[in-house]
Amino acid sequence: MAKRHRVLIGGQWVGDDWNGIEVVNPYDDTVIGVVPEASPAAVEQAIRAARAGFDTISRMHAYERADILGRAADFILRDREEIAGIIAREAGKSWKYAVAEAERSAETFRFASIEAKASHGEIVPMDASPVSAGRFGFFLRTPIGVIGAITPFNFPLNLVAHKVAPAIAAGNSLVLKPATKTPFSSIKLAELLAEAGLPAGGLNVVVGSGSTVGNRLVEDERLAMITFTGSPPVGRAIKSRAGLKRVTLELGSNSPTIIDEDGDVDHAVSRCVVGSFANSGQVCISVQRIFVHRSRYDEFLAKFVAATNKLRVGDPFDKECDIGPMISKDELQRAVSWLEEARRLGACVAAGGEVVGNCLKPTILTGVTRDMQVMCSEVFAPIVSVIPCDDFDTALEMADDSVYGLQAGVYTRDINKAFKAIRKLDVGGVIINDIPTFRVDHMPYGGNKESGLGREGVRYAMEEMTNIKMVCINL
Repeated sequence: MAKRHRVLIGGQWVGDDWNGIEVVNPYDDTVIGVVPEASPAAVEQAIRAARAGFDTISRMHAYERADILGRAADFILRDREEIAGIIAREAGKSWKYAVAEAERSAETFRFASIEAKASHGEIVPMDASPVSAGRFGFFLRTPIGVIGAITPFNFPLNLVAHKVAPAIAAGNSLVLKPATKTPFSSIKLAELLAEAGLPAGGLNVVVGSGSTVGNRLVEDERLAMITFTGSPPVGRAIKSRAGLKRVTLELGSNSPTIIDEDGDVDHAVSRCVVGSFANSGQVCISVQRIFVHRSRYDEFLAKFVAATNKLRVGDPFDKECDIGPMISKDELQRAVSWLEEARRLGACVAAGGEVVGNCLKPTILTGVTRDMQVMCSEVFAPIVSVIPCDDFDTALEMADDSVYGLQAGVYTRDINKAFKAIRKLDVGGVIINDIPTFRVDHMPYGGNKESGLGREGVRYAMEEMTNIKMVCINL
């Protein structure tokens, strides 16, 4: 029988008598476990526990919170193979990427441990104005309160870590709603944080639908902030219903990579293979549109197709597997329908395009146009389009022609072109001589336009998760 799990609320493991949600392995459709489904009463219980937990954690010294976060990082590394197994089973992520996610999550907690001690305010020079001359001023950063964190399936541990770790570092408590398809990574994290000494109520986990759990968290006035990663339509709905609470949104992209005539094609090929197809393309900054200078187009495409065709598709637990399944049959069918639409409108398949079980083979398209869904929307699948461009300026225009603006990659050896791209592209991050999928967990990360609001990366998330309290002393 599938294991029945419990969830953590107010320091207690509960849910034995709740209705259950079956969690399915997306590779072979087997039920891997059952998670308690939160009722409105359970959500209320979690919010009350978080309020009580905030009273405790907000009064802790910085070094105490740092010690908890550091121990959590140690425990994640200690249990990384177990965690990788959880991720591979519930998310269908290839083993090597599942292990990497566990290790990245530990690093995220390590950064949070450091930042917990480093968070501080600033002195404000009051004598800059004659009105306040003779006064002394400074501001403090204070924890904002209870934070509602709503997380997606594609990085079921590290994207949770990017919300939980900085919230704790800043002295906040949380109610966490992980994706119903991938709740077990969050439950494991809750276990490790409890082991690390996080006070009761510091982290509370509830699993359920957006209508039962998500909407309640978004609308409840006792929460000070909602941090969400997901789709733009849901992000808009959250923003419209959240009232005056703070909201950060990470909403995805259709990330471009530009390869100019002087770019390193071999490096670009090796990196674009990873950036386009890792995690079956189910990454917010997955490479989706590649703009190549016409003089290098044939060379790039031939090498890119050859490298893509070498990728191994199949069981995530096969240590040689590169590409596992899509998260669900519905998502697989959606991706296939977008691919079929592109073909009907004139696109050609240069590699892949076939479905194997619940997996879509890595797919390269040519002959695409800007109005195809594989170009103008977020495909969130192992599908990438390669487009020739006559010059660098044209490539910049085409790359920036998007409602999204998360990250972009630019391959060029010309420093002037690099800075032209930095100035031109309306995105949250420009990655020079690498792909837009590059991210380390202490850098500011987030998007412009429909890619979201606010920034993640531990230090920058902590700024979102704190209030400024100004102090002015009349000497």
